[in-house]
Amino acid sequence: MDKKQFAFGKENFILIAIAVVVIVIGFLLLAGGKTTEETGFDPSIFNTRRLLVAPMVILAGFVFVIYAILKKSKD
Repeated sequence: MDKKQFAFGKENFILIAIAVVVIVIGFLLLAGGKTTEETGFDPSIFNTRRLLVAPMVILAGFVFVIYAILKKSKD
């Protein structure tokens, strides 16, 4: 009986899982609470965490996914 060959090794799957966790953390940083203003505008949408940190974490996660896919398996 033939042993099935997968395109990715165990290490690739672990790296992809880590990258997905990083992306989820980035989206959690991007999320915000509900507004307390009557007009519906919350000025905290312009803070550094939402405008700078979260998008950079998400982008790093996607770059890490690409790396995890392209990495050669040792098997």
